[in-house]
Amino acid sequence: MKTYRVGIIGATGMVGQRFATLLEHHPWFHVTALAASERSAGKTYAEAAGSRWLMKTPMPESMKDLVLLDASKDIDKMKELVDFVFCAVNMKKDEIKALEEAYAKAEIPVVSNNSANRGVPDVPMVVPEINADHIEVIEAQRKRLGTKRGFIAVKSNCSLQSYVPPLSPLKDVYGLKKVLACTYQAISGAGKTFETFPDIVDNVIPFIGGEEEKSEQEPLKLWGKVENGKIVNATEPSITTQCLRVPVSDGHTAAVFASFERKPEIEDIKKIWAGFEGEAQKLNLPSAPKQFIHYFEEENRPQAKLDRDLEGGMAVSVGRLRPDSQYDIKFVCLSHNTLRGAAGGAVLMAELLAAKGYMD
Repeated sequence: MKTYRVGIIGATGMVGQRFATLLEHHPWFHVTALAASERSAGKTYAEAAGSRWLMKTPMPESMKDLVLLDASKDIDKMKELVDFVFCAVNMKKDEIKALEEAYAKAEIPVVSNNSANRGVPDVPMVVPEINADHIEVIEAQRKRLGTKRGFIAVKSNCSLQSYVPPLSPLKDVYGLKKVLACTYQAISGAGKTFETFPDIVDNVIPFIGGEEEKSEQEPLKLWGKVENGKIVNATEPSITTQCLRVPVSDGHTAAVFASFERKPEIEDIKKIWAGFEGEAQKLNLPSAPKQFIHYFEEENRPQAKLDRDLEGGMAVSVGRLRPDSQYDIKFVCLSHNTLRGAAGGAVLMAELLAAKGYMD
């Protein structure tokens, strides 16, 4: 596989830092440029983020002396240095949308962690194991933007990565009708640590702005289909969610209830999960987990502290599958929100795009 020069936009934030650590030894992608806000531009990465480095591993030596570009003003400079960029900026949604489109129109493909472009019908929002075929819509997006190489692809909301993967193969077999999901989301999803978020200690906060809307709407795009150059959202299942912030550093947990057109048997579900693989596994992408869904028979699993780092934080853990009195089944699931749910999921999507020739 050929190698690609990569930029990180929003490199000083928590997700940008996670991108840096994931890409440090990546076999295909090599970081050659970093960008952030105007106040950080002109500083080395070590100077700009050193005192605010939040990762458990040190800042990559190869990136410490890279001088940060201005994410908004230095697009032309970025174009000379990279083949594509990862975007993890912290800006207003309309500003992010405009920024990502500016990069795409400058013929720089954008793989985004942000939500600003998720609702655009010709922007693929991809979990490679679930809807890899949605990248085909990029051809129509390029026509709209007037580009040859440039495009925008986005990853879905971090909370979806726990409960959408286990439901996806069941939906295909049994017909998914109705879902209730309550998510218990780690503080790193808000870009926080316990030191910077003292209010969360010994506490649960029952509201995360915009999260329930994303959690109810975005699965329908993932489960949609490409028609006439657009992604047409699925009309079923009906989904309702509640999203709570809990005192956990990393790892989003979900309690899920689901009903189907045909009620599945518990042991059949476990077999489906054990054998479930997608395009990421078939292509043996570098960041793909060998087994996407891991089921735990123990009654007290999955647990964030024990299971969030499973397969490099890229697998989904499930447990407590059983019948329910109101729905057909219920279960608990977990994914690492800054790995599978954020930077890691975006890196995996970029690997898919590279393997399919979209970065050339």
